Amino acid sequence: MTAAPPRRPLVARRRRRRSPFVTALPFLAPALLAYVVFVIFPMVESVRLSFFEWTGFIGTPQVFVGLKNYVKIFTQDPVFWTAFGNTVIWVVLSLIIPLTISLVLALALNRPLFGRNLFRSVFYIPGVLASIAVANMWRWIYNPNYGIGQSLGTAFGLRWLADIQWLGDKNIALYAVFVAFVWQTVGTNMVLFLAGLQAVQQEHVEAARLDGANAWQVFRNVTFPALRPTMVIVTVLTFIGSIKVFDLVVGMTGGGPAQQTQVLALWSYQQSFGNHQYGMGNAIATVLLVVTLLIVVPYLVWTARQEEK
Repeated sequence: MTAAPPRRPLVARRRRRRSPFVTALPFLAPALLAYVVFVIFPMVESVRLSFFEWTGFIGTPQVFVGLKNYVKIFTQDPVFWTAFGNTVIWVVLSLIIPLTISLVLALALNRPLFGRNLFRSVFYIPGVLASIAVANMWRWIYNPNYGIGQSLGTAFGLRWLADIQWLGDKNIALYAVFVAFVWQTVGTNMVLFLAGLQAVQQEHVEAARLDGANAWQVFRNVTFPALRPTMVIVTVLTFIGSIKVFDLVVGMTGGGPAQQTQVLALWSYQQSFGNHQYGMGNAIATVLLVVTLLIVVPYLVWTARQEEK
């Protein structure tokens, strides 16, 4: 009769059954704690304050008003809808113009080219600058007395160009600020696309060319599918960065002229800290949060399903 194999110690068996998450939890705890304190808690507190009237001053009462703040911003606050419309315009343009320019630059600078690293650095530098510094620089560029319009208009005799009020004309001010946003974000997205292009198998590219595929067919059938994970990341980051744009607008126009460059993030700030209506300010911030989640989460789910096919 054969002897039974020795049983493993109880501690060893428990250690084997322990999930990877439990094993990693002690290492994740500091980051999770910081995330909860500095992200989750302020987010929850912002949603809570959206149901109260409060001036923001310590010692003043917080009066519960339910959905009154939401009713006010939707029905009695004309600036909210202007800011909402400008935010929508900003997001749509951000998902088209900077992404397209970044992808074209990445494709161009992924080829053997003299001075390629220099060009990469030049295009990337604006992305590491503080947004408020970029705002100040572009405000000088748009200055009607010594800015680029005045200089080019004087040099080429184009008086109409010198007379344009880039940040003072309510019809073009938003788009003038958006140009600064494009200048700042293109380089960062370009670097992400360059990283994604390293996953493209050159063997597949060469095989497609041998089969007679032209440059567009190679890009559509080989390069772009390999870039899909990178495209998801860049799209989400661009969307989040554009929907909460704040610094550039503050530094260049402050929401003017006549609130025509106002966006939701800035109007939430001004309602809270400028007008001391913390309830309405946090209601606007909550609307911004809900809109972001309603767009980003379904997009991520859809892309995950597409990758599984």
